[in-house]
Amino acid sequence: MPRLRSVIAVGVTAILLSGCGGPSVPRADQRSVQQPRVSDADTAVAEADQPSDEPTPAPATASPSARSGLGGAPSSASPTPAAAPTGARTGNPDGRVAVPAAARAVDTAKPTRTIGTGTPASCTSAAVVRAVAAGGIITFDCGPDPVTIEMAATAKVRNANGPQVVLDGGGKVTLSGQGRRRILYMNTCDPLQGWTTSHCNDQDHPQLTVQNLVFANGDATGERTDGGGGGAIFVRGGRFKVVNSHFVDNRCDGTGPDLGGAAIRVLDQHADQPVYVVGSSFSGGSCANGGALSSIGVSWEVLNSTFRRNTAVGHGANPARSGTPGGGSGGAIYCDGNEFSVRIAGTTIEDNDAKEGGGAIFFVSNNRTGTLRIEGSTLRRNPSHGFETPGYPGIFFLGAGTPTIR
Repeated sequence: MPRLRSVIAVGVTAILLSGCGGPSVPRADQRSVQQPRVSDADTAVAEADQPSDEPTPAPATASPSARSGLGGAPSSASPTPAAAPTGARTGNPDGRVAVPAAARAVDTAKPTRTIGTGTPASCTSAAVVRAVAAGGIITFDCGPDPVTIEMAATAKVRNANGPQVVLDGGGKVTLSGQGRRRILYMNTCDPLQGWTTSHCNDQDHPQLTVQNLVFANGDATGERTDGGGGGAIFVRGGRFKVVNSHFVDNRCDGTGPDLGGAAIRVLDQHADQPVYVVGSSFSGGSCANGGALSSIGVSWEVLNSTFRRNTAVGHGANPARSGTPGGGSGGAIYCDGNEFSVRIAGTTIEDNDAKEGGGAIFFVSNNRTGTLRIEGSTLRRNPSHGFETPGYPGIFFLGAGTPTIR
């Protein structure tokens, strides 16, 4: 397999196109084209620049091993480093891509509400669930040291509240699913969270931002609403962005042809605008597809971020081969649907693994209108054990033309 060292393509503008058409559960696309099996890519580099139903709350604990960023000591629940010393930068320190205003962190100097009263014990799972349900700009006051809040229930956004919901950990808060549950959920088409419009899949609110947080040990295994997935965060509708956050050791179901997103699963965004992921890190994720990110018909802009040691562990691809449960594609990123675009810029994707296709990125636009653009990024050691697109190690692509790589 030839190594991709530097590819210069004619520049094209990434067009943000439409997402899912309605509130039905997404189905596996019945694609008929699949690249032949190839050997694993050893090294590939692409360079150019509801509160009432919650159990007894679990308090936060002071935890110097669970800090925002990279490189810290392992947490007690996981052998993978969950974070780095307070103030360390998440994402790719070598990323130099300009961040548009819409993708930047939200100003939280005047919060709507604050979780905690200055001590770790005051920062509880119940307090997080109540605050997220109430909406607004949410910050934490858990004392001077980093803390881990063990979530005893999933925090769910109420569709009529907000319209802005911002969760800002200040670089000192880890939200842990304890390997038992998903951490955060927003779904504008879920009647249990309140119906707010007649076009739930395309409403402009709530607008959810998570920033300066660690999401660890989330697990969506067994979740079935809208197809499941999203071990740490599940989003459908409204708007969503992630800034300066770290996702470590999150999980979702290990099999399924289209289920995915060990860290994040997104279906639908208002006016087909992109999900922004900025200055963030993803490691140790495991799911049937999309060891970090997964979506159906949703556009992404992933800027100055890192993806390491994430795996797509399913078997049988999509549609599932006869006699298999399906899955195994997109070691780091899995994107499917019709009209959407993905831009990866200033980002490192390395040491991810897919049992089937796309050790780094799996991208399928069923109507072949979708575009993939990679700028100023490094992709290396992302083996695809089943198939990938010749000339693009670690990538399986079916879309408009070929990927644009600068």
